[in-house]
Amino acid sequence: MDGSSILIGLYIFVLAIFAGAELIAKVPPTLHTPLMSASNAISGIAILGAILAAGHSADINAASIIGLAAVAFATINVVGGYTVTNRMLQMFKKKK
Repeated sequence: MDGSSILIGLYIFVLAIFAGAELIAKVPPTLHTPLMSASNAISGIAILGAILAAGHSADINAASIIGLAAVAFATINVVGGYTVTNRMLQMFKKKK
């Protein structure tokens, strides 16, 4: 991997961070829970990709460390998202 491909990957990563932060900031609270459910599905796919990246080689390298961190963060995102979604749905159930 040469320096230019690393620089392009870093550039895309930084743009994705800014675009994601801007999009999340513009979401109204009434749409937050349905969008979280969709993002949980996307995070589940990210977990699979991160597991593949983390277990790609037998030795420990930068890709496996980043993949392990991605697995951890995506797992936290999925669990937290489903917890918040479940709490929101409980608010709309009729009380007995």
